[in-house]
Amino acid sequence: MFSLNRRLHMLNWRVIGSIIGYALLMEGALLVLPLIVDIFYGEQVWHAYLLTILCCLVCGAALAALKSKHSYFAKEGMIAVGLTWIILSFFGGLPFFFSNEIPSLVDCFFETVSGFTTTGSSILTDVEALSHASLFWRSFTHWIGGMGILVFLLAIVPRSNDRMMHVMRAEAPGPIIGKLVPRLRESAAILYKIYLVLTAVMVLFLLLGGMPLFDSLCTTFGTAGTGGFAIKNTSIAFYDSVYLEMVIAVFMLLYGINFNMFYFLLIKNVRSVFRNEELRMYLLIVACSVVMIAFNILSLYDGSLLQAFRYAFFQVATVISTTGYSTADFNLWPMFSKMILLTLMIVGACAGSTAGGLKISRLTVLLKRTKLDLQRLLHPQKVDVITMDGKVIDKNVVHQICSYFFCYILILVIILLIVSLDNFDMESTVSACFSCLGNVGPGLGIAGPLGNFSMFSDLSKIVLSFAMLIGRLEIYPILIFLAAFLSHARRHRRSKD
Repeated sequence: MFSLNRRLHMLNWRVIGSIIGYALLMEGALLVLPLIVDIFYGEQVWHAYLLTILCCLVCGAALAALKSKHSYFAKEGMIAVGLTWIILSFFGGLPFFFSNEIPSLVDCFFETVSGFTTTGSSILTDVEALSHASLFWRSFTHWIGGMGILVFLLAIVPRSNDRMMHVMRAEAPGPIIGKLVPRLRESAAILYKIYLVLTAVMVLFLLLGGMPLFDSLCTTFGTAGTGGFAIKNTSIAFYDSVYLEMVIAVFMLLYGINFNMFYFLLIKNVRSVFRNEELRMYLLIVACSVVMIAFNILSLYDGSLLQAFRYAFFQVATVISTTGYSTADFNLWPMFSKMILLTLMIVGACAGSTAGGLKISRLTVLLKRTKLDLQRLLHPQKVDVITMDGKVIDKNVVHQICSYFFCYILILVIILLIVSLDNFDMESTVSACFSCLGNVGPGLGIAGPLGNFSMFSDLSKIVLSFAMLIGRLEIYPILIFLAAFLSHARRHRRSKD
């Protein structure tokens, strides 16, 4: 612990501040889009967005001006990512506060964190009461946060060196992150080109289904980021269209796939796609879950197998991809179906996608590690290794996954204990914590698909906000940031004494 505190004391805070500054400048530029939306619809909330833009530009310019001759390493990258997401979430929530559409600053922070982390949990009881600008900004935060705020910055800034890999590694969802091509900026640019193309294609499909342009954009942003902020109180059920539901469900599943697979398809490396164990496991879990739920809820839909499969497929897609859209109130489904959905909340989708959860690759490695340990108990002399896609998994990666899983369970227990102080029922409390830590969105009970998080106390909202950040940033960046913060606080207290 002493060693950690000493290292944290020696951090290059000027570099960290500079990264945060550029991120704030980027956020200020992106806020111009909802400003334009408000001008178009004439709903008179432009002043809230203009004031926030000015705050971002002033603070961002001051921080971006910080220069340092020294380089930075993984610890600075971790803290920069953690602190950037917290600060951008705070500033991103100011338009809701300045416009008085969300009067509570805690609620604004919760809503924006939920947006950037692509969770989709909301405190709003009447979504349709928001202005078009705010609806657009809520959904757009999903799109920005889906691939990563700083990865987006890497894709557009001209000076991105290999040191920025520390930033990309801290923000990337999954146990392993690598560059698609030798140059980091080109890797980030390739990912965002794929992201943009998929976004444009989905918007087109929704327009063909008769969905209005504004609705299509917001729905696509929520799907692309696997966030799930709906612009209607009844979510996707509002449209009552099988075509739209299937389009959205298919794209939710696509965004839950490792984006490297799309790159392999572009370079015609189809063999790597078919050999990918995580992808095969992902599709198998989806298929089995849909079948089991469909037959379990068959009686609720008058024995109509097509109807049962329709609703089962959509809800499985939205939960395993951690998107959070809904077409049915699965709170009313049998307990067996709800337990499957709760399990999918924990599992999540593929590493390297925009989805949340533990990630299938991690669980696959943990299962293989357990199998190997059991085999060694029966055959002590047996020498074997863990492989994925025909490649040996480094022992350090396996150890990191085990550590991650332990930290995940420990953090979940702490969050559960704090949120339980609100004294809600077990179903609501547990599912809300799983949902926020897994970046899913809706839970069960009062936090179900037709409910919201407004009933939770401010303390629970703050804790759940950090749970969303921890889940999105793969635990370590936030933990290291908190360790640095606490270390600084202790030094400050000692200096006073």
